[in-house]
Amino acid sequence: MQKPVLVIKLGTAVITDGHGVIVQSIIKKVAAEVAALSDRYRIVLVSSGAVGSGKGFFHQYKGTLTERKAAAAVGNPVLIQNYRKYFAAYNIPVAQALCERHHFSSRPRFLQLKETFTEFWKNGILPIMNENDLVSNVELKFSDNDELATLTAIGFDAETLIICTSVGGFMDPDKKIIPKVDKVDSKILGYVTTDKSSLGLGGMLSKLTFTRLANSLGIKVVICGLEGKTPFAAALDGSAGTSFRPQLSNLKARQKWLASGSITLGSIFVDKGAAKALTARKSLLSVGIKKVQGKFAPGEVIQLVDEDDTIVGVAKARLSAAELVAKLRSKNIVAAHADDIVIF
Repeated sequence: MQKPVLVIKLGTAVITDGHGVIVQSIIKKVAAEVAALSDRYRIVLVSSGAVGSGKGFFHQYKGTLTERKAAAAVGNPVLIQNYRKYFAAYNIPVAQALCERHHFSSRPRFLQLKETFTEFWKNGILPIMNENDLVSNVELKFSDNDELATLTAIGFDAETLIICTSVGGFMDPDKKIIPKVDKVDSKILGYVTTDKSSLGLGGMLSKLTFTRLANSLGIKVVICGLEGKTPFAAALDGSAGTSFRPQLSNLKARQKWLASGSITLGSIFVDKGAAKALTARKSLLSVGIKKVQGKFAPGEVIQLVDEDDTIVGVAKARLSAAELVAKLRSKNIVAAHADDIVIF
């Protein structure tokens, strides 16, 4: 049997100091533990830190979009060289995989990506992913690397997704780490503050949003820190961080691909009747649509949002956003066929 897939996401605040400089001892620890786990898992490392590593090379850096793109281009070689140095001690070559949203939104491109990663694993090579900031259009960017890691975990049918943070786990209002969470519901979301580090883009709300998506598709998620000698092993056995329980999922590979493109520019807001019909595995008709948001073309994957503003699923749109808006009052127009809908 093939080894299960493990996706590990490292944020900027976890691997760099307060000035964005990579902490060598952290990369050394990551390399040691990933090497130890590689006998049990096919591993993907999703690592931030390129912008933080590169911004010091720019005079009067202010963090504009253009400056961030340029800093990422300078910082990515610095970042990958550090990983290459420490993984070499374990005879593990590393590959830099700079991805853009279209690698997930187009199924042929995604299958090519999957084939390439399979080739990496067959040859004992560790893929290290990051967004291709240099060329990513601001409207087509991943919201942060939490999203990239989640979509990777879903698309590659990972068993577990580990998200490393500087706070060590998900905390209750008393700032105590909650060891286990059965479901990301309104109570859990109510514990979240809007704080996020000055270096990273993603806060805890982002992490919970993607955790909920991964859990709904059968993937265990652990939010943890990098304390201790073997933080990943501790996260996997439940002795560190917060473990989020996965739900049972029987989705096929194509349906999981649909879900892996789920956080998109386009959203369709449906009424209660349509939401009920979707749960019963029916097609989405235009009469049940309350609002269309964003720009999308026929065949692109869009979010389905209910009246409580909860993302309930994803679908491959049959019509463009403009065509749907023009036909909202029509009763029998199929906006998305049942075969192209995934409900969480």
